[in-house]
Amino acid sequence: AAGAPKSLPSSGPKSLREMPHPLATSSSEEMGPALTPSPDLLLPRSIADKDLSLPNGTPVDTSSPASSSSLLNRLQLDDDLDGETRDLFVTVDDPKKHVCTMETYITYRVTTKTTRAEFDLPEYSVRRRYQDFDWLRNKLEESQPTHLIPPLPEKFVVKGVVDRFSEEFVETRRKALDKFLKRITDHPVLSFNEHFNVFLTAKDLNAYKKQGMALLSKMGESVKYVTGGYKLRSRPLEFAAIGEYLDTFSLKLGTIDRIAQRIIKEQLEYLVELREYGPVYSTWGGLEVELSEPLEGVSACIGNCCTALEELSEDMTEDFLPVLREYILYSESMKNVLKKRDQVQAEYEAKLEAVALKKEDRPKVPTDVEKCQDRVECFNADLKADMERWQNNKRQDFRQLLMGMADKNIQYYEKCLTAWESIIPLLQDKPETK
Repeated sequence: AAGAPKSLPSSGPKSLREMPHPLATSSSEEMGPALTPSPDLLLPRSIADKDLSLPNGTPVDTSSPASSSSLLNRLQLDDDLDGETRDLFVTVDDPKKHVCTMETYITYRVTTKTTRAEFDLPEYSVRRRYQDFDWLRNKLEESQPTHLIPPLPEKFVVKGVVDRFSEEFVETRRKALDKFLKRITDHPVLSFNEHFNVFLTAKDLNAYKKQGMALLSKMGESVKYVTGGYKLRSRPLEFAAIGEYLDTFSLKLGTIDRIAQRIIKEQLEYLVELREYGPVYSTWGGLEVELSEPLEGVSACIGNCCTALEELSEDMTEDFLPVLREYILYSESMKNVLKKRDQVQAEYEAKLEAVALKKEDRPKVPTDVEKCQDRVECFNADLKADMERWQNNKRQDFRQLLMGMADKNIQYYEKCLTAWESIIPLLQDKPETK
């Protein structure tokens, strides 16, 4: 349904206006309720019962895990994504190669169908190249700093190792770009971003790039000028646990990625040997008339095993590895948002301390401090909502990934089994020579 974007879950049961400022009262009982944690982030009771606060007196949300293990062990392979009414559909297809005097590049067709009021037409079709997708992501990071922006596939490839104009590479990139746009489309805030609208609808995107489009939100502008001059005293436990989890998660996925690449390399080396191995039996059969039939059977059997192994390696390269790499990049994106959140909190702590050091008795809270507090609350709410959404997507994606990998391996071994079983009758039914 057309309309304004759905609001993200709140950080607590009360709005920011209803929550007293930490400097407005000295009574800890009047400081408002603790932040409500996301469902995936729960702290052991022994820690949750403790009363923790920052050095400047700011209360710390303790409704979260003290370590990343409780998060890392919550990988549930189930279908629990909420069914949402969709009113925006985007697909990336039809890659085309463009050869110009100065450069050669690939463009992709981006097709949009929608019933949203923000769009003038119900359907659009534009062509975009990789750098246009990169422009979109940068604009989303600038204008939506509190949100997790989905990653793009790596831009650069190693020369001599991967041909970036090969059909396999282009198709792998097309799938990744399609997933990138679908992630944005499914997001209740990012999908309403003005830059995203322009990306989907503008015939000449370069004109908008040159204009600069000054569409930064107030939040984006305020965060843009936050520097590293402020030092965070203590990251709240909930976000410390998220940081530890992301470090462990990306480390584990990186290990799996390296081992998977080694396995694929060894499979391809084995495949080369098999392709040389099979014809030897066929050549041998030409010299042994009585053994020609079973030897030809062995040769054909090895050929079938070659085909099955080639398909398995292609599936791992095209379907398995890209998902691992996407989530490694995803974790890096989440870490960047977490750093921005820390910067805003550090700025807030510094402003609180500066006000507290004033000699006046209980001074009036400056407006810039209140605005900084709002930014912290906004970051907390958006980050937790996006983390929960990311966890849901991860469970779905890894469920499909692991089930697909199991199916492909079963199919591979079934094909090899069928191939080898087919030559047994040739060996059993062969009459003995007298």
